[in-house]
Amino acid sequence: MKLIAGLGNPGPRYARTRHNAGFLVVDALAERRQTPFRKQRLAQVANLGGLRLLKPITLMNLSGRAVQAFATRHSVRPNEIVVVHDDMNLPLGRLRIKLGGGGSGGQNGVQDIIDRIGPDFVRLKIGIGKPPGATGDTAWVLGRFQDDENAIVVEVVRVAADALEVLLTDGPVEAMNRVNGFDLTPSPRPDQPTAADSNDQTDSR
Repeated sequence: MKLIAGLGNPGPRYARTRHNAGFLVVDALAERRQTPFRKQRLAQVANLGGLRLLKPITLMNLSGRAVQAFATRHSVRPNEIVVVHDDMNLPLGRLRIKLGGGGSGGQNGVQDIIDRIGPDFVRLKIGIGKPPGATGDTAWVLGRFQDDENAIVVEVVRVAADALEVLLTDGPVEAMNRVNGFDLTPSPRPDQPTAADSNDQTDSR
């Protein structure tokens, strides 16, 4: 792998929102390697030798602009890219690595990447769950994690960063074996849909 792109929205307004789960994971990996992000034209980039970490600053829905520009400039093929992103079809506390192919499952940043470079990149999905009650999807993903969720988020980010380390050293299949069964799902709130309510669509996003 040559590029790991964590998806999110830039700026303090969006810091630690559910939609920025991808940013949280690549930030954790960069901190482990003690490597800072530096602003480039469409993204912040951390250089880890033959590997780059990328955080688009285009806003989520145009993530593909930054990924495509970097991939073109550095001759990175889609199958050499990992995209880390939030996924409403997975509950909070779950992770899923998916090999290339398939659709976006409604994740607009992922869809923009597919539109620009095709679907043949690896995905590390960070579950954020579905919105409770009458909360709309946009308000949910742009909202911050609840106080009682923070401990789970910290552990999920740690395990996701571990998964990226395994992916880089041992490949995506071994990383899948390590994390696709990981589950820290909290007990659902009374107004929170369960996995059964979601019709088990965890592979679609």
